[in-house]
Amino acid sequence: MVAQEFTVDLNKPLVFQVGHLGEAYEEWVHQPIASREGPRFFESDFWEFLTRTVWWVIPVVWLPVVCWFVSISLRMGHTVPHVAQMVALGIFIWTLIEYILHRFLFHIKTKSYWANTFHYLIHGCHHKHPMDGLRLVFPPAAAAVLCVPFWNMVKFFSTPSTTPALFGGGLLGYVMYDVTHYYLHHGQPISNLPRSLKASEHDFTELAIDILFLYKSSCFLQDCLLLRCIFLCCKTNFLGLSAFVTAYPL
Repeated sequence: MVAQEFTVDLNKPLVFQVGHLGEAYEEWVHQPIASREGPRFFESDFWEFLTRTVWWVIPVVWLPVVCWFVSISLRMGHTVPHVAQMVALGIFIWTLIEYILHRFLFHIKTKSYWANTFHYLIHGCHHKHPMDGLRLVFPPAAAAVLCVPFWNMVKFFSTPSTTPALFGGGLLGYVMYDVTHYYLHHGQPISNLPRSLKASEHDFTELAIDILFLYKSSCFLQDCLLLRCIFLCCKTNFLGLSAFVTAYPL
């Protein structure tokens, strides 16, 4: 792969190479390599290990954490229906955060060394190696680090007794998103449900583009489109989780 005067050696660890591509990184990262064998990211075996995660690790690690957070709110006096509402709100908030991250961070154009490196590590690798099954879900170690600021954010805007259920709902939304993401790439459809999922994902993409082009139109129209995007993304998460559990029973 040659971009300008720099050649990316696919036989060597990639993370600290891609930054040298400069402005050519944008074109390079959107030329996918259709191979199920993922590249090496780091020289260090330890850091390389942390970048590879099999899909079932996500629910195994995080679903008990979700249950623990939910139980805290229950022990603090909230009823089951109230906690269920807070969990649902947490899922909704995660869906909104996930949309914002994709819209404003994951798809930005970069050209500096560290910006290219950071983008490749958090999302660009997915575009470059879409069939790498060990890098489609987010590594638990990195997710645990990111949980700290998200916990503090939820804590700032809610009460001590509602924070655990809201945060647990957000974690549940993340698990649903990650396993859905994996299923879209590696699932074997056995019913019409995956077709509905893919249709929802297509609608979501189209609406996101609509919002982009209607940026200068009425705020009301933008809000309506954004709310429908969020609804479809929530629908995608729930449909994807159902289809994934059916296709990949634990």
